[in-house]
Amino acid sequence: MTPRVTKRRLTGIDRSGPPPEATMSGRPLNPWTLPNGIDYLRLVGIPGFLIVAFSSTDGHDALAVLLFAVIGWSDYLDGFLARLTGQYSRLGALLDPFVDRVLIVSGMVVCWHFRLLPRWAIAVVIARELFMLAASRYALRRGVELVINWAGRLGVAPIAGAPFFAMAGVHWLALIMLYVGMALGLLAAVLYVRRGAREIRARTARGADVRNERPKLSS
Repeated sequence: MTPRVTKRRLTGIDRSGPPPEATMSGRPLNPWTLPNGIDYLRLVGIPGFLIVAFSSTDGHDALAVLLFAVIGWSDYLDGFLARLTGQYSRLGALLDPFVDRVLIVSGMVVCWHFRLLPRWAIAVVIARELFMLAASRYALRRGVELVINWAGRLGVAPIAGAPFFAMAGVHWLALIMLYVGMALGLLAAVLYVRRGAREIRARTARGADVRNERPKLSS
């Protein structure tokens, strides 16, 4: 049953309780919802951001900064609409973090090209995001869902804010957010791997128990 919508839940402050049933593994994708429509627009907007950003001479283009901010903040809008309308979907649960990672990688690529942030840190962030994409796919094939943990939730804002402030020319704040977001992101990745490995081992053990309990035919 979907939890009652309160002001705290509607604004995303209250995230208690299990995930909505419509977002769980095995449920229909249900692609045609208002929140998914926001994600489609966010995904389409990323190439536009890249074109504008790379058309600048130094990476400090006001329109590129605005596009990055709109695409980033729209993540809150699709979640708000899902809670307001109850239009949760399996596709939304998969698409939303994917768009976030593509946006972060895109912003970091721009910062790499124009040397707006330390390249070694950018490489770590991009490697982490690509690893999480691959790990998520692997876990899903093994029947395991990587549910966002506290470190991953806290790390989204600073790691997305780093390229935003770098492109906006606020270098000191961009560096702080980069290092904070990178630390939280790496911690989140470790927690994801530990939990995923534990669940995969548990599933494997259950499968072995079921096979051992099957009656064996005498020869």
